[in-house]
Amino acid sequence: MVTSYVEDFDDGPGGWMRVVDNFAPPAALPIRNGVVRCQGPWWVDYNHAPPGGGYLQLLMCMVTHGPSGESVREVSGPNRFTAGRFPTDFTNAKITLRTRGELEAAGTELSLLIQGSKDGLTSGWVLTGQTFAVNPEWTETTVTAVPDPSQWTSIGSRHDRTDTYGEKPLLDILGRVNVNIHIIMFPVKPRPMGEIGGDPHRLRAGRDYPIWPSSIAQGYVEIDRIQIDFAS
Repeated sequence: MVTSYVEDFDDGPGGWMRVVDNFAPPAALPIRNGVVRCQGPWWVDYNHAPPGGGYLQLLMCMVTHGPSGESVREVSGPNRFTAGRFPTDFTNAKITLRTRGELEAAGTELSLLIQGSKDGLTSGWVLTGQTFAVNPEWTETTVTAVPDPSQWTSIGSRHDRTDTYGEKPLLDILGRVNVNIHIIMFPVKPRPMGEIGGDPHRLRAGRDYPIWPSSIAQGYVEIDRIQIDFAS
């Protein structure tokens, strides 16, 4: 029997929220008539800069396991995923998004990021072998979280975040996505604006130095339905 999680945002965010940056609490997602609007510009997440798997732009995310803190509940509302005790085993799960939008993508794709915790580290993997479509008209796309490392990219950690982030085997994380899932733009390749006086990957893109807006994804993505069909 297939177990299905469905969120149509007709009754609030259902546990979904927006990550602002490393220094700000999570924020509420704009929702109107059951449609989430992820409006850029989006923060360039430098936590996984090389030697990690690269930069991300985070559109929306949801905690997948355990209770949420007050600041999260304030902006994301009741988490219908954790309240429904849906599985954290995403192996061969099918994730379907109904989307529309306009993007200047700068080489990025709308992608799924899963994160799990193992041995005290958070390990994230992006499903780069399958991505979601973004068209001006409503489009439904389904990706499958296959246990095939060639379909995924590990995001690892930048040089100074290895106490928090790292790489654990895909099959271990896929089988227990016990941190969160994100909808992101990836791969992001921020380009420094002017001289920066240092290694751009050891500095923090967008915080320690400005970046060219044309080098990162711009635009908006609207999502009115997310469905996850878990394998039996």
